[in-house]
Amino acid sequence: MASTGEPISNSAASDRFTRRALVLGLVQAAGFAALGTRLYQLQVMDGGRYAPMAEDNRIDIRVVPPVRGRILDRSGVVVAGNDESFNLVVRLVRETDLPRLLDMVQRIVPMPDADRQSLITRAQKQPPGAVVALANDLTFDQIAAINLLAPQLPGVETETAYRRRYDHGEVTGHITGYLGRIERHAIDDDPLLRLPSSKVGKSGIERGLELSLRGKGGTRKVEVDARGRVVRNLDETEPVNGADVVLSIDLKLQSKVVARLLQERRASLVVIDVATGEVMAMGSSPGYDPASLTNRLDEVSWKALSNGEDQPLLNRAAGGLYPPGSTFKMVTALAALRAGVMTPKEQCTCQGQFELAGQVYRCWRRQGHGVVDLHKAIAQSCDVYFYEIANRTGIMAIAKMARELGLGQIYDCGLPQQKRGVIPDPDWKRTRYRAGWLGGETVLAGIGQGFVSTTPLQLAVMAARLATGKAVVPKMERPRAGTAQPAFAALNIPPDMLRSVREAMVAVVNEDGGTGSNAQLPGGGPLIAGKTGTSQVHTAGTGAADADDGIWEHRDHALFVSYFPAGAPRYALAAVVEHGGGGGATAAPLVRDVIEYLLADDPSSRSDPWASGAAHVPRQGTGTGEADAPERAPSDGQPDAPAPGMPDEDRVG
Repeated sequence: MASTGEPISNSAASDRFTRRALVLGLVQAAGFAALGTRLYQLQVMDGGRYAPMAEDNRIDIRVVPPVRGRILDRSGVVVAGNDESFNLVVRLVRETDLPRLLDMVQRIVPMPDADRQSLITRAQKQPPGAVVALANDLTFDQIAAINLLAPQLPGVETETAYRRRYDHGEVTGHITGYLGRIERHAIDDDPLLRLPSSKVGKSGIERGLELSLRGKGGTRKVEVDARGRVVRNLDETEPVNGADVVLSIDLKLQSKVVARLLQERRASLVVIDVATGEVMAMGSSPGYDPASLTNRLDEVSWKALSNGEDQPLLNRAAGGLYPPGSTFKMVTALAALRAGVMTPKEQCTCQGQFELAGQVYRCWRRQGHGVVDLHKAIAQSCDVYFYEIANRTGIMAIAKMARELGLGQIYDCGLPQQKRGVIPDPDWKRTRYRAGWLGGETVLAGIGQGFVSTTPLQLAVMAARLATGKAVVPKMERPRAGTAQPAFAALNIPPDMLRSVREAMVAVVNEDGGTGSNAQLPGGGPLIAGKTGTSQVHTAGTGAADADDGIWEHRDHALFVSYFPAGAPRYALAAVVEHGGGGGATAAPLVRDVIEYLLADDPSSRSDPWASGAAHVPRQGTGTGEADAPERAPSDGQPDAPAPGMPDEDRVG
């Protein structure tokens, strides 16, 4: 069949191909031109803008954590050190599929479902580039297995860390404190604190000396690929490890004190070297092991510690507030002597009660003490005598003397969470209650009741100042070699007045009728000076001063303050036994036992670790007595209402 069209010539086909090739070439040329223009803009015109961004993607600056400083006792024994451990972390990028990574990690490191979900939730709140901890304290077998899977785990790395170790935690827990994770970050936080393995001090010396113990982080500059894996190290700045801290605490004495305190349900005791102010022992019972809090603690165990009836996390020695009871009577006596409202030989008659503006205040001894002077009043703890001289002296002079003797203060000694307590005066009450001061409140304050509250640490400082006549300040850390020991200033109390009070404190323990005879050492040891105290925590409906209804929580607190040897004081002590009954019956024997420990093994004779170099050894882990008046402030020292039994006509301001 013949064709109806004319055949296409070779020339026409060639022209058509040429036109198509030309169009395609022009399109390609335009594309290359556009690409070249864009490249020129990015690399030349905008190079100054994008070059640093590209460099940031290639170079990663990572913080190198330091080793936390150790905590040692006064002889160089490590009480808080470090153990090397290995953690698993992931560096988050936009492409990170965390659930998939966790599925693979969990084949090697088991993880509870609750922890897994918590980790995913926490990671979702982090910006790109943040590092999130996946697991802690990996074994070598787990590390080896993770390294085998490394190509399938982008961004996942193992890192060396240091786990805090407390060698004598149950003995020193309240002193050292513990470490914990940072709950919330601030913009200006140290970058070191943003590391997933970072922990900070939550209590005790760990918190009080955090900056010294923490050290300073170093830096490591590394080159990474697009998946965040390290290609090579470029530069590194070494971290500055935390400084070691040598405590004034003597571990041998501390262990004995804590063991003795465990015989009581709740108790605390402080021992101070009066010459240096160094705290030799500070016990609080019940206690806790900080290792259980520094490492992971389940919710049930945490609630048992934090909400337990006996509050084991509370350091009662520095943070427990108690009415000082009759241990406060030396304050009132010195205030009265300095004010000139009485003399040591002046006498008054105690018939068992004191009356002021129609209100009756009873002595602990209902039949009275008869004729008493200052010496006998302190030795036998006559309340009526101190009601009388407190009323004459006035609250302002009493409060001033109390503060001079160290009460109502927080000491800068590296120990956080101290309580100031209350040394009341009209300004304090006006601020707290918007009410004026009552004369009856002065009477109660004079025997350490009413609004007055103190800590055992403050009472030990008071005893040290009475013993020396100097403004002794407590210290928790030993001075470094070459550091001059600061001299304590003399108190503004005439020596003859101090002598009268000291002689009476010796009589408390060593004379017939003294309320602290149970503190005497057997076998005729050194003379001990002291003062008992019994602070009432429950007022019976009958108004009896010594109510005992069989309920443990209604029993009085027992207190005893002391220093020894009486002739040449070396140590001051203060003890509080919560709901222990009489101070002479319970707290005085406790202090006596601790004094026997001191006599058997004097901590001050041991070598100084700063001088011997023990503080700089290679780091482990890198390789019957009286009772007081019925009215009182609540046991936490923060009364919610004025003390009872105060008629309006007693108002004086």
